[in-house]
Amino acid sequence: MIVCPNCNHENPNGAVQCEACYTPLPTLRTCPGCGASVQSDASFCGQCGFDLRTLDPSGTATPQPDVPIPAAPEPTPAAAIATAEVAIPELPPPDPLIMPEPIEAEPALTSPNLDEEAEVSAEPEPVHSPKPAQPDPTMNPATAAAIAPPLPAPEASLIGTTQLQVNQAQLLHIQTNTTIDLPPHLPLIRIGKPNDRVPPDIDVSGFPNSEIVSRIHACLRVEGDVHYIEDVGSSNGTYVNNMPLPAGNRHRLRIGDRIALGKGDKVTFIFQSA
Repeated sequence: MIVCPNCNHENPNGAVQCEACYTPLPTLRTCPGCGASVQSDASFCGQCGFDLRTLDPSGTATPQPDVPIPAAPEPTPAAAIATAEVAIPELPPPDPLIMPEPIEAEPALTSPNLDEEAEVSAEPEPVHSPKPAQPDPTMNPATAAAIAPPLPAPEASLIGTTQLQVNQAQLLHIQTNTTIDLPPHLPLIRIGKPNDRVPPDIDVSGFPNSEIVSRIHACLRVEGDVHYIEDVGSSNGTYVNNMPLPAGNRHRLRIGDRIALGKGDKVTFIFQSA
């Protein structure tokens, strides 16, 4: 079959032009490698891969010219290299060493007689001390006490009256309108129901629908005046402002935040300050 190079239509062997598009078809020739019929404009045989570009138009292979291979140079024998003499230039002689002349030590300076000056300066001049003041005989002790200035009062009493005011946080249960004060001395406040592992600091078992609350449900972390709520792996989840709180993640609480323990908003608290 002869494939049309224009439309790829398969034409029978011996066809001169394509039956579909009437394009002149290339002639066929025989591959010298395997004897298969190939098109005259093909570069390689499709059967054996023979390079058809080496053929002349008559179909015979063009002989390749012989390329002479240059002979490798003979290696230089090691004996010739070893016996080759290397010319080393003679180095100039070094300069003679010059010894420095010795330095004579200067004579020590004679110090003056310091003992005589010390004896002269050791004699102090007489110092006249002032006479002590005599008390006034006309002034009585009561008058002296009245003249003396009063001592300032100690400031300890002022320091003792200073008190720090700490904002007390609360949880308001919406369903029963019950207020729960958060313990101010606990850095970690656990919320849940009585259990044998970790007793809760805030027990919600007495509130309605408490069956949806886990025994170890959530906890409040206190850092200064900042409160965080964290779900510790409850069964029904913890919701802050109707948004689920992933287990292990903590959320910073602000005044007015809505906390729901479990689904359905059945056990709900409002975070507020006292």
